[in-house]
Amino acid sequence: MIELEGVPELIDPVMVAAFEGWNDAGDAASTAVAHLDREWKGEVFAALDAEDYYDFQVNRPTVWLDGGVRKITWPTTRLSVVRVGGEKPRDLVLVRGIEPSMRWRSFCNELLGFAHELGVEMVVILGALLGDTPHTRPVPVSGVTSDPDLARTMELEETRYEGPTGIVGILQEACTHAGVPAVSLWAAVPHYVSQPPNPKATLALLNRLEDLIGLRIPLGELPEDARAWQLGVDQLASEDSEVAEYVQTLEEARDTAELPEASGEAIAREFERYLRRRDGGPGPGPGPGGHATEGGDGSYLRDTAGGLTKPPRPPRAESGTGGSGTSESGTSESGTSESGTSESGSPESGTGGSEDDCSGGPQSAGSSGAPDSPDSSGSPGSPGSPDSPDSSED
Repeated sequence: MIELEGVPELIDPVMVAAFEGWNDAGDAASTAVAHLDREWKGEVFAALDAEDYYDFQVNRPTVWLDGGVRKITWPTTRLSVVRVGGEKPRDLVLVRGIEPSMRWRSFCNELLGFAHELGVEMVVILGALLGDTPHTRPVPVSGVTSDPDLARTMELEETRYEGPTGIVGILQEACTHAGVPAVSLWAAVPHYVSQPPNPKATLALLNRLEDLIGLRIPLGELPEDARAWQLGVDQLASEDSEVAEYVQTLEEARDTAELPEASGEAIAREFERYLRRRDGGPGPGPGPGGHATEGGDGSYLRDTAGGLTKPPRPPRAESGTGGSGTSESGTSESGTSESGTSESGSPESGTGGSEDDCSGGPQSAGSSGAPDSPDSSGSPGSPGSPDSPDSSED
């Protein structure tokens, strides 16, 4: 039995989790949870025992000085709670850590124990994967679930993925078996600029999370960081003709695939988001609360030296630009829409993503797709995912 002392009774709590490692291209997902914790001043109330779940030769502890006294920080997973006020207050339980090295079932059961004790109504797990997606376009964010009813009511994709998975996929299935509604949100990031940080992908995840749970999330300087990141990548790409040609190929494939979505539900959804944010404060663009509608142009690049990975040979737009791997979510930015994916961009269906999202990420070039999403068939342009064999943990 987990006893929680000092944690107040929560209002309609939602658990939001992200884990560094295989499921976190460009550190986009873990940075999103860190942003929530920082902006809402989260208070840590529990930490899992590092001895139970981590191999310290893989995730080494760090030594640091505190007033001349040496201290050790052990790799682990911490839980914090944030109280979100407003007209419709809702509390969040934030879970942030490193993908465990062992005992995944016990790890998930321990997290579910906390969720049960706190009365969590839904679990949202954030992830990021590498994809054949241009950095100049909005980041596709896919939403998937194993719950058919939740998929229908929240306009998500029901996962059909088969193949290797990460802790995100394991935790989602554990929630489903325990009867806890669970959703995974996956951001696809360009494999040719995969080093962290990637504020554009982080911003895309936060925007999608905001729509999902109905909370206005303060974004602070994130929109500006995203714009600066994209400008930095633009400059690097312009200095290499081969990379510039490859990016143009991805842009053409993406634009062609998304033409049918430039109307109807996509426009209606974007307009609703605009009205909701306008009514809550300033219109599009950064406001006093630091909230902005992400327009698809940006992020910052801290390491401008050697920031781009040259693509092998630019693929032909007509044959799709997907990577070789399969994606658990099947999210590919560049060619997946050809299979008729929904605008929400579920990993299962292929891709898509809200129009105010963007992209970027860390793992091996050429792999993409949502780790926990479906379409492992890999339609033309369907990238591999963090759950796919060819994605690396870096």
